[in-house]
Amino acid sequence: MFSSRLDFRQAPNALSVIIDEKRRLGLPIIDLTESNPTRAGFGYSEALEALRDARASTYEPHPRGLMHAREAVAAYYAERGVDVSPERIWLTASTSEAYSLVIKLLADPGCEVLVPRPSYPLLDILAWLEGVRIGSYPLRYGEGWKIDHDGLESAITSETRAVFVVSPNNPTGSYLTSADRSSLVGTCARHNLALVADEVFFDYRLDSLEVPPCTLTATQDVLTFILSGISKVAALPQMKIGWIVMSGPDDLVREAETYLDLIADTYLSASTPAQHALPAWLQGRHSIQRQILSRLRENLSALEAAAGGAWRVLRAEGGWYAVVQYESGEREEDLVTSMASENGILIHPGFFFDFPREGFLVLSLLTPVAELREGVRLMARRLGR
Repeated sequence: MFSSRLDFRQAPNALSVIIDEKRRLGLPIIDLTESNPTRAGFGYSEALEALRDARASTYEPHPRGLMHAREAVAAYYAERGVDVSPERIWLTASTSEAYSLVIKLLADPGCEVLVPRPSYPLLDILAWLEGVRIGSYPLRYGEGWKIDHDGLESAITSETRAVFVVSPNNPTGSYLTSADRSSLVGTCARHNLALVADEVFFDYRLDSLEVPPCTLTATQDVLTFILSGISKVAALPQMKIGWIVMSGPDDLVREAETYLDLIADTYLSASTPAQHALPAWLQGRHSIQRQILSRLRENLSALEAAAGGAWRVLRAEGGWYAVVQYESGEREEDLVTSMASENGILIHPGFFFDFPREGFLVLSLLTPVAELREGVRLMARRLGR
């Protein structure tokens, strides 16, 4: 009696069983996967004050969201040197909802969208829930992770409707380059595909790139959707507000905005208090971003220093995660379950993000510094056996 879209394995895996049992017994856990900034020890002294706006008591529905909130998003992009019209912005309850709205707009059930591999598994679930198939194209590692553009071209089929990119990618931390942008736009133009870019981690640069990272915002050659939100930009996932920025050829944009207005008007899910608070949250984002960037860089340095030949940290240009490659030959599942069981360390195995082969671990650099240092000390001892 239930939808076939929910026909995927829901049984807990071995790692989850171990961690749940330790929590039930009250045993210590060193969580090197922590990605919730509200549990990571940062200061949020002024975030709640912005919700006290008296205007929030009046409901003023609009499919694209309140104008002054959209103007605040446009100002955020203007600070990054990108000209975005508030008329091309749609506010949503989250970046996840933004994905769902865009998939509804672009693809019929049974059609396909292409996502990078490795990438965050949430994209797969969002597509499944919309009845859309997921195809993939590879990222390759050299001196950093790069899109395999020949692999992308080969992955396109007659059912493909859009190419999804994440910049910086989660978890590899790789930004798009200007060459990537040109190739992606050219590929989408040749195959009449939309381009969907998730830029939620864009502000979190870990290294000093010689060339600034490239954004797809304001792309004019193909129909393009930029997704982002306050959960990462201001580290406020509990406030539940994201956005879509649309650009592209005028004729396609005019048609697409009519349909997207209809879809968004059906849900009207962006919270009124959050919309009124959005300008203040965006203006105040710099303080929390500085705290987070300091944490990310300190943890990345600690992870690199602790390696001692037991692993290497693959280059990450931005984002909240680090990818570790180890050479012991032990299966990822066996390694992470044994570390969880013996040491209480929780680490993501690479297969969770669909890495191309065994030998990868993913850690959150958002983890409190002392906890990460202790975790990687135990990890080094385990991998150095």
